[in-house]
Amino acid sequence: MSSVAVIDYGMGNLHSIAKALQHASPDVDVRVVSDKQAILAADRVVFPGVGAIRDCMHALEATELVEVITQVAQTRPLLGVCLGMQAMLGHSEENGGTDCLNLIPGEVVHFAKDLQGAQGKKLKIPHMGWNKVQQVAHPLWQNIAQDSRFYFVHSYYAQPDESHRVAATTEYPDAFACALAKDNVFAVQFHPEKSQAVGLQLLQNFLHWDGQC
Repeated sequence: MSSVAVIDYGMGNLHSIAKALQHASPDVDVRVVSDKQAILAADRVVFPGVGAIRDCMHALEATELVEVITQVAQTRPLLGVCLGMQAMLGHSEENGGTDCLNLIPGEVVHFAKDLQGAQGKKLKIPHMGWNKVQQVAHPLWQNIAQDSRFYFVHSYYAQPDESHRVAATTEYPDAFACALAKDNVFAVQFHPEKSQAVGLQLLQNFLHWDGQC
């Protein structure tokens, strides 16, 4: 039986993502773990997170998981979700500027405060709710229709240094990267565990992905 470790570093709704992973593939052993060796023993790893990036990085450093995540990113399929995605970049504007893991070079920036949508309507920050996702070809989009809607909750978004790392975009109101891919690493800004059937399909795809593009 294959296994997936959901990294527990004290941040994120781990029960929700673990339950969704188990529902997506009942034949997979889903483990919520903080132990370094247990994470490294899993076939696949999910790096979730909600909250502030400074708290996230402090928690990873305090639990000695920075090197573990870096090692996982080099050796097996790794899925970053929401704050977990943002932490994979090099630096974030949040909290006055925070250095991150730099698994995917780039910056995390705040949405402009004066965003306007159609007919000049002011858009709220955080970007919250369902939004269409425009995919770029990748195995994790298998059996998910183009422009499917996923659920978002965030005030910051990723700007990777290399445009070919973008695996999907969404608009608010301009297009921004909502999924990134690099080798065996895939990361999403939206919450697949809250995105109903399409979210479960993406998780199922990840749980059967060999890390190859």
